[in-house]
Amino acid sequence: MPVLLRLFGAATLALAAGAAIAGPPVARVEPVTDTHFGEKVVDRYRWMENDKDPDWLPFLKNQNAHTRSVLDALPQRAGLLARIQQLSGDVTAVSRIERAGGKTFYQQRPAGSNNFKLFVQDQGKTRLLVDPTTLDSATSHYSLDWWSASPDGSKLAYGLSKDGSEDSVLHIMDVASGAILPERIANTQNASPSWLADSSGFFYNQLTGKVNTPERFLDARARFHRIGDDPSKDRVIMARGQDRAVKYDKIQMPFVFATPHSRHALLMLGDVRQEYRILVAPLQDVLKGRARWTAVADFADEVTGAELQGDELYLLSNRGHPRGRIVKVSAQSPSVRNAREVVAESGLVLQSMARARDGLYLRAMDGGIGRVLRLEANGKLTRIALPFDGTVPALATDPEAPGALMLLSGWLTPTAVWSIDAGGRVADTGLTPKPAIDTSPYTTERRFAVARDGTKIPYSLVYKKGLKKDGRNPAFISAYGSYGAAAYTPAFVGRSLALIDQGAIVGFANVRGGGEYGRDWHRAGQLENKPNTWRDLIAVVEDMHRQGYSAPAHTAIGGRSAGGIPTGMALAERPDLFAAVVSGVGWHNPLRYVAEQNSFAEEPEWGAIRDQAGFRALKSIDSYQAVKDGGKYPAVLLTTGVTDPRVAPFHPAKMAARLQAASASGKPVLLRVDFDAGHGMGSTRAQQDQEAADTYAFILGQTRP
Repeated sequence: MPVLLRLFGAATLALAAGAAIAGPPVARVEPVTDTHFGEKVVDRYRWMENDKDPDWLPFLKNQNAHTRSVLDALPQRAGLLARIQQLSGDVTAVSRIERAGGKTFYQQRPAGSNNFKLFVQDQGKTRLLVDPTTLDSATSHYSLDWWSASPDGSKLAYGLSKDGSEDSVLHIMDVASGAILPERIANTQNASPSWLADSSGFFYNQLTGKVNTPERFLDARARFHRIGDDPSKDRVIMARGQDRAVKYDKIQMPFVFATPHSRHALLMLGDVRQEYRILVAPLQDVLKGRARWTAVADFADEVTGAELQGDELYLLSNRGHPRGRIVKVSAQSPSVRNAREVVAESGLVLQSMARARDGLYLRAMDGGIGRVLRLEANGKLTRIALPFDGTVPALATDPEAPGALMLLSGWLTPTAVWSIDAGGRVADTGLTPKPAIDTSPYTTERRFAVARDGTKIPYSLVYKKGLKKDGRNPAFISAYGSYGAAAYTPAFVGRSLALIDQGAIVGFANVRGGGEYGRDWHRAGQLENKPNTWRDLIAVVEDMHRQGYSAPAHTAIGGRSAGGIPTGMALAERPDLFAAVVSGVGWHNPLRYVAEQNSFAEEPEWGAIRDQAGFRALKSIDSYQAVKDGGKYPAVLLTTGVTDPRVAPFHPAKMAARLQAASASGKPVLLRVDFDAGHGMGSTRAQQDQEAADTYAFILGQTRP
């Protein structure tokens, strides 16, 4: 999916050393007025949406130069950076795993490395397969965006992109020799390769819209590539308008999936929603271009996952069961309405399925805490005992082998690769070395705040043992709450230990709009219900203040991407509650989604501006438009990357300019720009270290007693 999940009024800033720094450059004001359903909306900085405007790059460069002059002068930054570099350098980070052909493939950033690489373990021997850092130059870098091993483990399809752009080019490797085959396929950001059982070729998704335009993710198509063929001649399996019997909107992307041990293929149509529209057809008919697709489920059926096993199709369905259940249908007579339930809804939120020889493994969540279940052929459902409460971000199986691999992490436990055997026993594989980081001085706590409507909002805190609840502790609380994604579940805080070492509390609010408690939790923070998201964040902060953890003068809030919505709107609605706000690549001007690359496909989550209800919902979450002249706003740090394909840089830039002009508090508003980065997915360790040092130095400069 294209969404994977989306600065300062004072002229001077007094530094600890007593020096004064000139204020930020003043942005050009050129108002444009739009009228939506009789309501006028004024946009002072519309010109920033045109990245060819002669003032655009100079504005970014001058803003960043000003920000650097401020942040580099903060006395604690150098010490924070050194500690952050030590923390990130000591950790071996792992992000993806696959099992195929008796081999284990895993994406890992070894300790001390600057970016993720792809490794394979075969018969106990580990080998490096893909190292994007070999392509780096002095001015740019490459990143591994995605990858997929063939069923027998002999081939690998993977995507590389430059400077965090996620604009992937598909490559193919022969795993045994490491040779990279001559085929190259561009425009494969969302390729999602699905291999044939004999590893001779794969289905993939290809974008057709021009880069950096609102059409980028519209009218994508599904194609099939046979190894050795000319990619330009790859058969188009599905495109909008190609099959009169399969009509769908331009925002939907077609994905075709094959699986071993089944003579069927699935067509899954998806957009920003977690739900899919699913159809099935005989695989051989699909390959020959004469498929007659049979409907399985529509978006209204709320199916979020599917697994084929022979003629049986297992579906993860949420309709009428917001925490999910598993049903089974025949692939030859596949209507979900005739499905038989095999796993009933429970208190757990079902997230995904993975087929192994010994059963169907289920990844689940209990209010944000990861769980794993196994459904055996006889219908027995077993809960796998995990070694600690944490997050299970990935589960990998091989239909030819029993057991599973999983990633498992905790707030104070780095992510590692664990195995589950046929007996349900869990063991650390040792693929991810444990870092030499002593976490014994720290502790975690899970609490609940009460929102204004009485809903209990979970949040987690990490801090040093012996903390005094005297209301004087710096605190940094993050929130997200969009797309039904559980964004802040236990994951090693790593770099944040540098901030915690300074006496700060680091917290994570599981606000509505996420998926911690299933589809109802998502809907309670979606569309017209979106205000719950930032008001939940406000409730969490107020609860912390009442309990003496911190106070308004010492509290910072933050969010990334769509987390810019709760962050920006809490800033606009309750500026008195925070000393500082940090928005990383944040979405602040949703009313102008029509002008950015990641545009119309977002409408199911936020609303369509051409619809009156959609316009109202979009306006309610637009923090750029919510800024008021003369408001006494806290200190603000906004960040962006110029190659960001998910949140256009004009969002943070407009927000910075508006706050700089409007705020009467005298507190800084900074715009930090990375000219060699995008949304963060492809950022190097060094880039992430620098941003963390800037963020923590800024927070401490504003929140310390």
